[in-house]
Amino acid sequence: MLDTAAFTLPKEERVSSKRMIDELFTGGNSRSLVAFPIRLVYKQIEKDDPQAQILVSVSKRYFKRAVKRNRVKRQIREAYRKNKHLLPKEQGKCFVMAFIWLDDHLRSSEVVERKVVKLLQGLSER
Repeated sequence: MLDTAAFTLPKEERVSSKRMIDELFTGGNSRSLVAFPIRLVYKQIEKDDPQAQILVSVSKRYFKRAVKRNRVKRQIREAYRKNKHLLPKEQGKCFVMAFIWLDDHLRSSEVVERKVVKLLQGLSER
């Protein structure tokens, strides 16, 4: 049984460092998975803290209105928060991940959650 603290998304689990973001997108050892309409870019780093860190990005190209961009980001964060227990846990390793939205249509929360689960399962299989 999982405790309720496992279903939170504190600030420590969000990517906030500009250096880490640059490393994730320009570093040569980043990998990517796609479950349309979401792309997952991830990198495994050496870190004592086993928590994964995430970043959610929705381009202005797809949704001009901030209300729609914020809705998609909220859906992705919620789906990740509920299913982050699917991530593999290794001592001294941590994942840095970016969820990127690739479509110009809104989706239901169930569809978004299903895609996030598919990405997390694909990540744990690698």
